Amino acid sequence: MVNADALAVFARLAQTFADRRGTDPALSYVAKLLSKAPDAALKKVGEETAEFIMACKDCEVAASAEVVAARAKVISEAADVWFHMLVALSRYDASGDDVLAELAKREGMSGIDEKASRLG
Repeated sequence: MVNADALAVFARLAQTFADRRGTDPALSYVAKLLSKAPDAALKKVGEETAEFIMACKDCEVAASAEVVAARAKVISEAADVWFHMLVALSRYDASGDDVLAELAKREGMSGIDEKASRLG
């Protein structure tokens, strides 16, 4: 179950994205991404996803003394992926709440069954 604090973060981010839309790209990273939509945010999703994958791989081979730092890097890269995905979603008037609702619909369903339902 997602807690209220997490939902509040999604709500604040959605509001920030709405507030930044159309503002000066030189003053806001979000405005810069949105001004070059859809390519800028989508490119960042790809880049950050690759960095997340590499952080996960590094965590797998981390020595015991490095595990805490490696785990922190995984979390940091995941946050980057989520952030850029949320920026991209905002272009399509979608939000983290919408993604959570979709995940809730799938909850309790086998991943194999869910995928089959989308294919046919």
